[in-house]
Amino acid sequence: MAVRRPLIGVTTQTLHAIDGIPADLPTSWVMNQRYVLALAAAGGVPVLIPLLADDTSTLRAIYDHLDGILVPGGVDIDPAVYRESRHELLGRIDPARDATEVTLTRWALEDHRPFLGLCRGLQVLSVALGGTLWQDISQERPDSTKHDYFPTQGWARDHLAHAVDVRDGSRLSDAIGSGTVTVNSMHHQGIRDLGLGLVATAVASDGLIEGAELQGGGFAVGVQWHPEMFKSGEPSVGRLFEDFVAAANRQ
Repeated sequence: MAVRRPLIGVTTQTLHAIDGIPADLPTSWVMNQRYVLALAAAGGVPVLIPLLADDTSTLRAIYDHLDGILVPGGVDIDPAVYRESRHELLGRIDPARDATEVTLTRWALEDHRPFLGLCRGLQVLSVALGGTLWQDISQERPDSTKHDYFPTQGWARDHLAHAVDVRDGSRLSDAIGSGTVTVNSMHHQGIRDLGLGLVATAVASDGLIEGAELQGGGFAVGVQWHPEMFKSGEPSVGRLFEDFVAAANRQ
């Protein structure tokens, strides 16, 4: 008998939200294939989710078939989502993605459906629970270490940029171990006020929250780095994807 493989929804991004995309290209939804490949390697069946922010009945019908939700990295979250005005260094935004991901995240948390957020996905997890963000870490927290090791500036996506301390006894530590882990870093925004019900599970040396998860039940985990860029078992990944897929398989 074949082993059941859980369906994992992966949110997408509007193509035109990405810098350098010609305006005359048809509106499209896209996502980096590394997230899909990491999930498939861990035993999940990835399904790309369209940004149906204005069609919640269809979005809900898609969601109801899924065993877990993964929110990947991408462009900045519109600060209007967390009731703030735009900072001058806010980057490109994707309002349809914001609305879709916040809705899916809240549904998943309400239903105790496994959730994994990566980079932007950690921020979405926090914002969906009432949290706020630093819109540009380097300007709003000038004493912070460097976090914006962007590929567009010549940094490799798997560049190990800085260390984080992982909280012992957390779901994250179960997957990657506790203590100090060195991670890649491709973000200029970060968690300022953590969302209600979340606990910080990884922190950088400058105090910036790099990992968080929901207290008290279910698999709802987010990290600020990009573990999809590394092989399973490497220090900043460990069993993160496998543990997420296993939780989804118990739905």
